[in-house]
Amino acid sequence: MTDPTTVTRRDIIAAATLTTAALALSESSLAQAPSPTPAPAALKPLPFDPAKLNGLSERLIRSHWENNYGGSVRALAVVRKQLADASASKDTQPYIYNALKREHLVRTGSVVLHELYFENLGGKGSADASARKAISESFGTFDTWESEFRRIGAGLGGGSGWVMFGYNLHTREIENYWMADHAHGPTSVLPLLVMDMYEHSYQMDFGAAAAKYIDAFFSNINWDVVTARLESARKADLKA
Repeated sequence: MTDPTTVTRRDIIAAATLTTAALALSESSLAQAPSPTPAPAALKPLPFDPAKLNGLSERLIRSHWENNYGGSVRALAVVRKQLADASASKDTQPYIYNALKREHLVRTGSVVLHELYFENLGGKGSADASARKAISESFGTFDTWESEFRRIGAGLGGGSGWVMFGYNLHTREIENYWMADHAHGPTSVLPLLVMDMYEHSYQMDFGAAAAKYIDAFFSNINWDVVTARLESARKADLKA
């Protein structure tokens, strides 16, 4: 009878075979395991009650917030995860990495602009004396500024883009700017008021009637936010 405490050469070979197989199975499982799913991205809550806007339906605002803004928030989280993975890999080609960086630029711009957009809604649409004075000093009259802002928006109707009223830290001027998309904005400009002119921002309520949407947008501008942004921009200019 063989002593059960005796380890034979056959036992050693068998144990080694099992260990190798176990390691191979473990490595195979790790290789096939999906990358960790990014944590759910948090959407910034609407700063107003969407049921109480003047001329913009709750259905439109909630769809815009959840599907368009929310879609960009979630996509940005995925892109950041992919960038981290690509950066960690020595095999990532520069053109692949740059494609991800382009998407990062677009999604970041969409998130920021949408958050600014929703923040400057929810008001009564009436500019206070300080805002009117500041705008008149740059444009001659408040109406001249408003007419140009509306005209830029009308020119984007039926397509895509943004209208931005901003403070330029380089020229120290407040101006209206045309923007074709989320990725290309004016240099050295701090946004004061932004208006989304992508069709998703108005089609549900107004169809192709972009001018009616612009009227509704102006009826809901929160001028307290615009004024606060202008004050912050001027303070940032003094520190520059």
